[in-house]
Amino acid sequence: MAYTTIDDPTIYFNTLLWTGNGVDGRALTGVGFQPDWVWIKDRDDTESHRLTDSVRGATKSLRSNGTNAEATESDGLQSFDSDGFTVGTQGSMNKSNGDKFVGWSWKAGGSASSNSNGDITSSVSANTTAGFSIVSYTGSGTKGDTVGHGLGVAPKVIMVKSRSLSVAWLNYHSSLGATDFIQLNNTDATTNSSGNAWNDTQPTSSVFSIGSYNNVNTSGATYIAYCFAEKKGYSKFGSYVGNGNNDGTFIYTGFKPAWFLIKSSSNAEQWEMVDNKRNTINPLNLLLYPDQSAAEFTGSTGDRLHCDFVSNGVKLRGNASSANGSGLTYIYMAFAENPFVTSTGIPTTAR
Repeated sequence: MAYTTIDDPTIYFNTLLWTGNGVDGRALTGVGFQPDWVWIKDRDDTESHRLTDSVRGATKSLRSNGTNAEATESDGLQSFDSDGFTVGTQGSMNKSNGDKFVGWSWKAGGSASSNSNGDITSSVSANTTAGFSIVSYTGSGTKGDTVGHGLGVAPKVIMVKSRSLSVAWLNYHSSLGATDFIQLNNTDATTNSSGNAWNDTQPTSSVFSIGSYNNVNTSGATYIAYCFAEKKGYSKFGSYVGNGNNDGTFIYTGFKPAWFLIKSSSNAEQWEMVDNKRNTINPLNLLLYPDQSAAEFTGSTGDRLHCDFVSNGVKLRGNASSANGSGLTYIYMAFAENPFVTSTGIPTTAR
């Protein structure tokens, strides 16, 4: 069997950088595909992260660093295009003062389809090759109800946000199990939900379970879920334990990463993410925080995430408690630049 079925990860995930010019209807190209989920952040200024997807519609935005309900922003992301997306004049993504911006794009399955696998009928855009689906559903208020996700295998990460209620994001991560959740919009450590988040039930190949929290299942409220299944050579979702040393922990992913997101699950620390476009050489230390509106921060070995992207994983290069505290546990999400070995047996090289 081939090591991976995805020799070119950039057809499913890519990072785009641009400088704002304040021009309305500006087409940003170079993504390499028509994205279904785009996450945008102003690197130079205090602006909320904007998350938009093709299931809700291009102008419908959510903020990873807030509990806000969905907003309609006609001057924000305006359309998903064949090689990128179009933005308006909104300061969070096209400020006229020359701020630098980053946009991370994922490919789901295009137009959504009705999915009746669960107790609640959902609307799903699924990419089973890349292990990513976008799921829209309306809450029933019944603890233990299930929602179809369309992936064909059990997801390892599920990020849920109410579109209609001002409530926190709830994240399922397989390393935490179905008894616990962690919130994308704050620094809190893992919380045990007593069954009220995921009904203490692991997701299956067809559905995920939801409890009674209004974050995931208020009767009549609308929700969006981003679901991720692990694909060898393309994505990895796991956990590691820090060693508190500048010669830090090594996280094996099986590919050269393009994007890396971490959060301490055992301690109150900020979320941190790096990518291969903002830092083109090692070490990677240009940080953005999903739970904060803060501008990009240049970390050092002792105060923030500091790491190398290598051919088969991530090597931590600092002892900051946010990324590599001694004995602390961390969860992560990673997507590939190149698989460690292609389907034809050709190995990748380090940076």
